[in-house]
Amino acid sequence: MCQLAAYPPIMQTPVTPPEVSPLSAEPTTSAAFSQTQYSRAGDFALTLGSLPDASNFLLKTALKSPHLSLDSPSCFSFSPTSSTFLNGSGNYKKRARNMSTTSSSERDLQSTSDAHHSTPQQSAFLNGSASGAADLQSSNAKKRPSDGTIDYPRRRATIACEICRSRKSRCDGNRPKCRLCTELNAECVYREPGIKLDAGDKLILEHLDRIEGLLRTNITTQQANSIFGGLAGGSPAASNSTSEDVLMRGGPGAAMGMLPLNGLGTWSANPSNISTMPKIHTTPALHLLQWPMIRDLVSRPYDPQVLLQLEMSREPLRLDSSQCLDLSNTNIYVHAFFDRVNVWYACVNPYNWHSYYRTALSNGFREGPESCIVLLVLALGAASNAGSISQQPRDKDPPGMSYFAAAWALLPSLMTRNNTVAAQCHILASAYLFYIVRPLEAWNLLTNTSMKLQLLLSAPGRLPSHAKELSERVYWNTLLFESDLLAELDLPHSGIVQFEETVGLPGGFEDEGEEPPAGRDELWYFLAEIALRRLLNRVSHLIYTKTSANASIASLEPLVAELDFQLTQWYEGLPLPVQFPHSRVPLSNPVQTVLRLRYFACRTIIFRPYILAVLNDESAAMDPVVQENCRRCLEACIRQLEHISAHHAGHLPYLWQGALSIVSQTLLVMGATMSPSLSALLPPQNAMDLLINDVVVEIERYAHLAPSLRLSAEIIREAEERRQMFLRSAGLKV
Repeated sequence: MCQLAAYPPIMQTPVTPPEVSPLSAEPTTSAAFSQTQYSRAGDFALTLGSLPDASNFLLKTALKSPHLSLDSPSCFSFSPTSSTFLNGSGNYKKRARNMSTTSSSERDLQSTSDAHHSTPQQSAFLNGSASGAADLQSSNAKKRPSDGTIDYPRRRATIACEICRSRKSRCDGNRPKCRLCTELNAECVYREPGIKLDAGDKLILEHLDRIEGLLRTNITTQQANSIFGGLAGGSPAASNSTSEDVLMRGGPGAAMGMLPLNGLGTWSANPSNISTMPKIHTTPALHLLQWPMIRDLVSRPYDPQVLLQLEMSREPLRLDSSQCLDLSNTNIYVHAFFDRVNVWYACVNPYNWHSYYRTALSNGFREGPESCIVLLVLALGAASNAGSISQQPRDKDPPGMSYFAAAWALLPSLMTRNNTVAAQCHILASAYLFYIVRPLEAWNLLTNTSMKLQLLLSAPGRLPSHAKELSERVYWNTLLFESDLLAELDLPHSGIVQFEETVGLPGGFEDEGEEPPAGRDELWYFLAEIALRRLLNRVSHLIYTKTSANASIASLEPLVAELDFQLTQWYEGLPLPVQFPHSRVPLSNPVQTVLRLRYFACRTIIFRPYILAVLNDESAAMDPVVQENCRRCLEACIRQLEHISAHHAGHLPYLWQGALSIVSQTLLVMGATMSPSLSALLPPQNAMDLLINDVVVEIERYAHLAPSLRLSAEIIREAEERRQMFLRSAGLKV
């Protein structure tokens, strides 16, 4: 029997009704308390139905009163007409916690409380019956003393202090000092209970750990199978057969539609699309500055994102659209565009060009998408006619700038139009921005183009049938441009890649036959570039992401062999008019020149991990496979750098991306000259010095075009100076 503590009786004094309700804070009258009754000492009966929220009022009253225990509903006496009583909501029993986190003293207290609440009187109260309530009140009246004093069970401390524990005496749990510690004038310290795990809890945790381990093992196995599972059927080690040619050696009509949408050699065993640029990768040039040996070529560390920061803080492009347009050389620029520019983009229809030009001329080149397209064609034609931007005078506007400024003034009215022609205008404007080396401005326009295309392609019927061919060409241009930018800059992905599996390849504009075309509609380079770009994206996905960066050389061997096999297939599938020779002779065909540069750049990054392995550990070069793959990588680097003077020829938008690619290959070769094992795979030292010096001079020629290229030129110049110092100090150079 627990000891009871006596509390002073509740006096039967008249209660003055409040003027403001404690719930609604509105004036009330004493009528709300007209049914208030005062019975025996300690009984407090209140008709709660007249209050706005009876249960809340009761709960607040109980919380404010130190004499009312929420565990004991018998402390309250309700009128049978009370809404709380009728709803059976008078039970304020505390909810028991999880037994695994409850101390033994709490369990004892809980069991005692449960036994107290399981009395017949309590059951009658919870059931809400009038007879049960009457019996409960009668029983409570019998138990209470006649003098009006109410006895309550004394609360037992669930946590005893250290002094009471040591003396094995009952602790009242008062804070900061209990009664005993106060009497002894001792320090009262409470030890907080920890979480106690019983046998059942421990068994559950062990099972969960085992399940998590199995899941991790299964996920790792699936990832490995997704990467290497498809190699058995297509790798050169398992099969000598080749997939169908992407670009047949016949005419243009034979090549159209023959390129598989997944690109050459796509592994059907892999359900995910690995032919897209990953969001996080280490392909960019400045990542090489973190490699061994190469990081010693610069005096301070460089954040790989510094190029993006420089372009973001660049002065904005200032255009004067009030200039008078010179239309005297229109025919020259139009022919230059269709002969030397449209081959890269293939997004202007030569068969309806004259119709576009007449519409623009009738509008005075001041409104409409036709005017914008004609002005951008003239701007790109003038740029192509003048040559590379790196060879233009610095004190003059770039070629075609007046036409571009006039077209730029029309773009705001086209940004809100969601059709293919508006997207075509943005693609042509992006091409000119690439020509004047404004990559970030071009990316902004490409993002707008991507949104238009995604809106048109997201539902059937939004794209007219006559616009299908143009939309496919605009789509692939957008994807190619974005992939080139994402390869060097950490930019947000626009989401255009989600339609890569559903958008078809261009098949040729229809000849309307009404008037002669303005030029040829060639797709050789465009289709070849699509296939190669997808292969480059696969290389970034499979070798240069975070998950694959820590892969061992042994695990990379079949992967590198497969990627090199696909690159060989791409080259062998090129049509003869654009297939470049492997010899070192200069090329007069600009399409072959650009494709050769792209080919060697792709081959370099395929084998680049082996160079890193040797720079980390010279003994790795003793492996014949590692040594051979290092030789292939360095050979591809040198072949790309040998054609440095031809780099700026032909391909207008490739200058910025190509310059950063050349910086990457040069840093790689510099690091190789400092390694005893790798330097043996290179040409003589004098030849390497001349080659690197030519690259430094060429990159410095681009420095004024963009802050990112200026920093690249500074890095490559400092790296060469420090490399020469290293070779002299190491006794490798006289």
